[in-house]
Formats: sequence, C-alpha cells, structure tokens
Amino acid sequence: MKQNEPKTDYLLLFRNNAWHQELSAEEIQRVMTQWMSWFDNLVAEGRCLGGQSLEHEGRVVLGENRQVTDGPYAEAKESVAGYFILRVADIDEALEIAKLCPALRYGITVEVRKLMDRCTASQMSQV
Repeated sequence: MKQNEPKTDYLLLFRNNAWHQELSAEEIQRVMTQWMSWFDNLVAEGRCLGGQSLEHEGRVVLGENRQVTDGPYAEAKESVAGYFILRVADIDEALEIAKLCPALRYGITVEVRKLMDRCTASQMSQV
C-alpha cells in the first residue's frame, strides 16, 4: 500500500468463544503467541488501530421498554469474542489480513465489516 493511498477502516469481528476448549495448554499458548505476533505486526505496520477481547457474558437492552436480558450467551458459538479495527486500502486487503488469523483452523470465524462515517439512517434522512 502506498503512503498517499486513501485508507478505509474495517472491523474484524472474531466469533466462537469455545475455539480452544479441545486444545492442550501448550497448543493454546502456541496459538496465542502466533495471535499476538500477528496483532503486533499489524499495529507496527500501521494497519491495525487496536483491538480487544470481550467478556464471554454481557447484557442486552431491548425495545421501547428497555428490557435488560442476559446475553449474548457465552455458550453460543457465534457470540463475538473480540475485534480489531483495521485501516487499510480496501476490502481485499482487510480480507487478506483476516485470512491470516491463527485460530481459523480451530473454528474461529472472522467477519469483515466496513466502518461507515455515518449510520445508514442518518444518511437516509439527508435525502
């Protein structure tokens, strides 16, 4: 990527909190070492603005009555386990980075989403 190329922000969402459950402690340590190396390299290259793991459990606020429920559920394979924010040239570069995730072979999935400057509803109200 050239220095003057415009860059776009993308969110990588990592799903599957249970990816490590059938691995030994040594295997988990190996994958986590690879993960941190991958992350640190992306940060050093200026392609990752940051990221974090998420607690397995949380709360959800629903509807007009603002009902609070437990969730997302930690046992759900599709719950979000963490995220990175990338700043890259395009979706193809973001996808190439996602394909390098060290935990893919163990069942983690990586969703790639473009971050928008404004929400869709806000854009529609400007019509």
